[in-house]
Amino acid sequence: MRPLRIVHLYPHEMNIYGDTGNVVVLRRRLEWRDLPVEIVPVGVGDDLPGDVDLILGGGGQDAAQGEIGEDFQRRGPELRAAAADGVVMLAICGAYQLLGHEFNTSAGTRIPGVGVLDVVTNGSGTRLIGNHAVDSEWGRLVGYENHSGLTTLGGEATPLARTVPGRGNDGKDGTEGCVQGNVFGTYLHGPVLAKSPRFADELLRRALTRRGDSGDLAPLDDALALQAAEVAAKRPR
Repeated sequence: MRPLRIVHLYPHEMNIYGDTGNVVVLRRRLEWRDLPVEIVPVGVGDDLPGDVDLILGGGGQDAAQGEIGEDFQRRGPELRAAAADGVVMLAICGAYQLLGHEFNTSAGTRIPGVGVLDVVTNGSGTRLIGNHAVDSEWGRLVGYENHSGLTTLGGEATPLARTVPGRGNDGKDGTEGCVQGNVFGTYLHGPVLAKSPRFADELLRRALTRRGDSGDLAPLDDALALQAAEVAAKRPR
């Protein structure tokens, strides 16, 4: 069995709230099951490797996002082809916005996205900040949000979750994140997968079955992760 190849997009530029932890979580959950894994960091100017199974991207400063946006555009055809081929992706905050059609800053600058997700984001003068819990198909997801972008989903994207406390995509409609095929977008930092083991395993299961391997994952003792999620969900905004 070849290693599950996980690409970490822009690990230095897009890691403002510890989103690299999502890579660590997936790697450890594979290693605990004696499943081989390979982490491939991909920065500005780098090419995506072949045989990618899973792509992760985090959030960054708004200024850095403009710079990263140019590199995103360059690799747009690769990302669209990967999504069409069923490659699993998890995009947090800034990466979520850039996978959409466009991000319009509050200053009036349009940053084109790559169109993997049917979403549009518009900057606002107010930041949505605080602890965040949402209910999803894979249980309650817990994290932290800090974004001024307001994201609207198109007809091809469905919400990842519904807010419990928290503001979510646009602070109004009660939705958080989106799912489109095997591509997931969310505003949950934390890192979100550290306290959401069922969601983490869903990503791994999809990545394994896509390439023809068994998606039957051996159970792990997630008691500590679930306890941490319970405590975090009770924190005030």
